[in-house]
Amino acid sequence: MDVEPFAPGSLHWETAGEYRNLLVAGSALVLQTMHPAVGAAVAEHSVYKQDPWGRLNRTLASIHTWVYGGADGLAEGARLRELHKPISGVDEQGRCYHALNGAAWAWVHLSLFERFVTLNRYFGTPYTEDGERRLYAETRQLGAILRVPEREMPPTVEEFWSYFDEMVADRLEPHPTALDVLTVMRGTPMPPGLPRPLRPLWAPVGAGSGEVNYFVTVGTLPPAVREKLDLPWSARDERRLRHLGRAVAMLVPRLPERLRYMPMPYHARKAARRLRGLERALRWA
Repeated sequence: MDVEPFAPGSLHWETAGEYRNLLVAGSALVLQTMHPAVGAAVAEHSVYKQDPWGRLNRTLASIHTWVYGGADGLAEGARLRELHKPISGVDEQGRCYHALNGAAWAWVHLSLFERFVTLNRYFGTPYTEDGERRLYAETRQLGAILRVPEREMPPTVEEFWSYFDEMVADRLEPHPTALDVLTVMRGTPMPPGLPRPLRPLWAPVGAGSGEVNYFVTVGTLPPAVREKLDLPWSARDERRLRHLGRAVAMLVPRLPERLRYMPMPYHARKAARRLRGLERALRWA
């Protein structure tokens, strides 16, 4: 397959491994499972109820391999597609679904671009127009790694936003799986292994981690999606979310790298720096 793996210097290399991404992990799953084919497949074949953090950890391991694994990332993309080949069936409304349906497979992938943009709007530095274009170009690169049909990926970021709005308006639905995901996350405990300095961000005083996760998930969903899911959201809620977002945006860049990045990305970044140092030394020698 003629696609380059990700490398140091890419936006994904800088951002995909941050703990900060957990803040939109729940909303990503909600958006994905609002697509009827994805919602049906997840309901029938996923263990998100029985093992939510195990499922998340496996998802993160796969994502980190795509971005930080070099040639292994290409193999992981192929493995993931093979894993989903047998997933098919008929949903409760009699609609046939298949996990590798081109439009559904693309939606799972492309919705993550919108989540990255939203994450940085609330909890970091918003992307410039050029930054969005660069990130979207990398999203298409990742889509090639995941064997997303090129015809399903809008060619430009401007066309992506039209595609996203049309998907929300015309294709997504208040699928029972999406609503169930929201219910499950409300009782989800703090992720195991979260570094101690980051725990206050997950569970502020007076609120359980599940409630905070639910609050952030609902708040970062697009308003049209909240409306479809009949999720209330007030101006006061928005102010609280913005306050939390500013705190995260101020704290995260000041954290040591080992606390900012999850283990695999952290070690991959260290190894890449050592390799660059060795290459410079060999050139001087």
